[in-house]
Amino acid sequence: MMDWTDRHCRAFHRSLTARALLYTEMVTAQAVIFGDRDRLIGFDAVEHPVAVQLGGSEPASLAQAARICAERGYDEINLNVGCPSDRVQGGSFGACLMREPARVADCVAAMKAAVAVPVTVKCRLGVDDQDPEIALDALADAVVAAGADGLVVHARKAWLQGLSPKENREIPPLDYDRVHRLKARLPHVPVSLNGGLASVADARAAMAGLDGVMLGRAAYQNPELLLEVDPVFFGCAPPHADAFAAVAAFEPYIAAHLARGGRLHDITRHMLGLFGGRPGARRFRRRLATEGVAPGAGLDVLRAALADLRAPARRDAA
Repeated sequence: MMDWTDRHCRAFHRSLTARALLYTEMVTAQAVIFGDRDRLIGFDAVEHPVAVQLGGSEPASLAQAARICAERGYDEINLNVGCPSDRVQGGSFGACLMREPARVADCVAAMKAAVAVPVTVKCRLGVDDQDPEIALDALADAVVAAGADGLVVHARKAWLQGLSPKENREIPPLDYDRVHRLKARLPHVPVSLNGGLASVADARAAMAGLDGVMLGRAAYQNPELLLEVDPVFFGCAPPHADAFAAVAAFEPYIAAHLARGGRLHDITRHMLGLFGGRPGARRFRRRLATEGVAPGAGLDVLRAALADLRAPARRDAA
């Protein structure tokens, strides 16, 4: 979810679900240590509970980065051992670490020694020609022995050569049963499932017997589905009755960002998936994608885009 789930996206998603654990984009340990921390790992208090996802393969640097993130107030540190992009492979981390469970365990142990918050691992079933039965058990056993507080398993293998990151999200077949077998073998370990979950109903069904589910692109491309999360998974009402109310309640956050010199598009780009399938949705997206990127664009643009949605309803009522 790099370049997607930035702080503005997460703050907006929090207006749709009060209870879900939100995750950052993956940030490399070296970037946390040496980069612009406010830009890379800054977050608003409204985002809690929120986990930071780190990438790296050196125990010492990951421990230092985890400590920095914990001091910033993150609720969980997650180590990504599942991203298959060329950029990540070039840095010798991400999914290629599925081949090195002992190294991943060393990283987890170092991070656990550095922080008091939970340390979790996100992984694949395996990579390339690995047998998922062997590869996933080896990785899981190693990191659990090192103290990992939970696993998030993307229920697909990753092919490091021959498939793009997009293809790696779609072509390798899903195997939810493999994740369930892992949970049955490690009943004391929190195990969550990720991959191919297109709706909250799908997620609820897939979660049976597991400890959690992770929604990625479905939640980004159709944010309104997050309004179902609190009622379905936590038995409580969502923060707002509908997406219109959520956007209205989010206006003070947007106004504060604009007052600091930020651009409207920094935030509204994460709203383009709202209202899909409704009359006026195309005009809503078009206005935000054209007028919302203009220098000086303000809340009036967002309000006009929302009016584009309401106009067809008014005509229908008439």
